[in-house]
Amino acid sequence: MVKKTRKLSKLPRSIAFPVLFLAPLSALAAGNYYDARNDAMGGTGVASSTYGTAVLANPALMTKAQPDDDVSIILPAVGAQLTDKNKLIDKVDDLTDSVDNYRDIANQGIFSLADYPRVQSAAGDLANQLRGIKGSKAWATAGAAVAVTVPNEVLPFAFVAKAYGTAHVATDISQNDINYLQGIADGTRIPLPGDQSSLTSAALGRGAIVYDYGVAVAHEFNIAGHPVSFGITPKIQKTYLYNYSASVYNYDKSDFTKGRYKNSNTGFNMDAGAATDLGDNWTLGLSAQNLIARDIDTREVNGYKDTYQIRPVVTPGVSYHTERLTAALDVDATPTKRFKTVEDSQYAGIGAEYRVLSWLQLRAGYRADMKSNDTNVVTAGFGLSPFNKVHLDLAGMRGNDNTWGAVAQLNFTF
Repeated sequence: MVKKTRKLSKLPRSIAFPVLFLAPLSALAAGNYYDARNDAMGGTGVASSTYGTAVLANPALMTKAQPDDDVSIILPAVGAQLTDKNKLIDKVDDLTDSVDNYRDIANQGIFSLADYPRVQSAAGDLANQLRGIKGSKAWATAGAAVAVTVPNEVLPFAFVAKAYGTAHVATDISQNDINYLQGIADGTRIPLPGDQSSLTSAALGRGAIVYDYGVAVAHEFNIAGHPVSFGITPKIQKTYLYNYSASVYNYDKSDFTKGRYKNSNTGFNMDAGAATDLGDNWTLGLSAQNLIARDIDTREVNGYKDTYQIRPVVTPGVSYHTERLTAALDVDATPTKRFKTVEDSQYAGIGAEYRVLSWLQLRAGYRADMKSNDTNVVTAGFGLSPFNKVHLDLAGMRGNDNTWGAVAQLNFTF
């Protein structure tokens, strides 16, 4: 829950925007992982992942390796997705220029009649910029992962290291601020010393980066004459939280990582999964990510505080597969939580892969937020696997509200 203990009291603190936009996306991540094949297939993978990427989606699927399958290395998988309906990021530079211009003139002190038209113009420009970002919000996710999977018939295992997180921005622009600046621009109000103390517009930027370091193991059991695989991934989880709102008068994007805005927490967590085949063409899967729930508070900055929530995400899935075709459906049974001030999402995805040639795969899918708080996206991609030793997979996502994303992944088997 956001805690607002006081307002920003002066102009240098009143028109704030998040440097979070300028943080490198490679330090953030989507959901719990990015996988180019799975993301191209609508974000599925609980019942359709390959043995080499199972550690990311459902560790139980590591038992699906064939006797002639080799060690698989993901080095790396990287991806990002951005939603910016109102093009807030593009407007940040314009706002900065407007504030700088107004500040330079305001710092001159008492205006002469000759200077007053410049004051009016600067105030009007700034008022327009504030209107342009009022009520705007944007969010981004990105991530990276590396993994090594060692298949065998007894206890396949994998080492995995991944980073995932999210960044959210929302503006809190006061109409009184706009009215005040527009009044100066229209000549109906004269700026007086102390007026700036009544300006309270602000923007909040929050970011979370979670690093997982784990070892996954899986085994196939015979239950009532039917083979069922189970897998677990115990992991160390390091979380960094960022709560940064900065004045456009003195912001510095390098400040984002400074201790005043950042805090961290280390704990233990676990992923788990199960899978079973129904006949030769169907697989059922169940994945549970982050089984241990945790709440981590951000630092309080300029009177604002938030809480990042790590909660179990349970997803059942089903896949149909033949020699050339794989189709999959995943539906989250629990919501994906983020910061307490950000709405939950609960995803469903459907997708397919068609193996055109032994070394060429085409993929497409669709992912929807059943709570309608995140943008639904169409997904597509392809894979190249010459000699079945090097695997290059690319994926793209596109949705409404100026939403786009991309994933690239390189796998080696030997």
